[in-house]
Amino acid sequence: MRIALVQGRAGPDRERNLEAALEAMGRAAEAGAGLVAFPELALEPFFPRLRCWEGSDGLAEPVPGPTTGRIARRAAELSLVVVFNLYEVDQRGRRFDSSPVIDADGSLLGVTRMVHITDYPGFHEQAYYHPGDRGAPVYDTAVGRVGVAICYDRHYPEYMRALGVAGAELVVIPQAGTVGEWPEGLYEAEVRAAAFQNGYWAALCNRVGEEGELAFAGESFVVDPEGRVTARGASGEEDLVIADVDRAACERSHARRLFWRDRRPELYGAWMGLEPGGRPPSETGGAEL
Repeated sequence: MRIALVQGRAGPDRERNLEAALEAMGRAAEAGAGLVAFPELALEPFFPRLRCWEGSDGLAEPVPGPTTGRIARRAAELSLVVVFNLYEVDQRGRRFDSSPVIDADGSLLGVTRMVHITDYPGFHEQAYYHPGDRGAPVYDTAVGRVGVAICYDRHYPEYMRALGVAGAELVVIPQAGTVGEWPEGLYEAEVRAAAFQNGYWAALCNRVGEEGELAFAGESFVVDPEGRVTARGASGEEDLVIADVDRAACERSHARRLFWRDRRPELYGAWMGLEPGGRPPSETGGAEL
């Protein structure tokens, strides 16, 4: 299959941003893509750079909702699988960093919510996001089994392994990454290692543009199940990154032929100090956030 990553910027006009996203879907389809992915907060300025911004409340919307409805209709018109990302509010008023996954017929397959929520200069996400409560789902789409690791979740080997255990053939990473954010080389290296260790393709889609003190880098990329980069986006510029993905390469990978065969999952929980339910033995539970 062929995939497309929409490496874009988000200006202050949300409707214009949405029109640009719908237009990019058309260009992806024209290029022969069966799946298109978008960066983190694809339609919004990156408001988590501010510790508390009251205007964020008006940006959150339900899923399904107005934005996903328009994306879904366009997906059905173009027969495209779409991995989107937006600011979600649920019926309880909780807000999430969320990626709706829409199949090629326009149906909403589900919503992945970012699990690990950080806070450091420029990324005050704990002020806005509730930790995700949907686990690490993998979706049966028209183009194969697709998982999503939203931005910060990619730093957690446990999360990336869970997607592999669930049978992901492609892991899409909606990203908001800045120039020089991480030590030299690790931006790609950690995703390459995850793909190699788990035997799946990985596609990171980053945003671009200068917003306050942040300069989003672009440089989206696609990695095969052997950890090799097969496509890269431009640095600091809008781009439509096209890559061909051979799903059969997953089964031929070192991970699926060797590493997964020789796993000892019955040991790992004890090593991590976890009970079978995934909680440390000392944890007694508490009120739900």
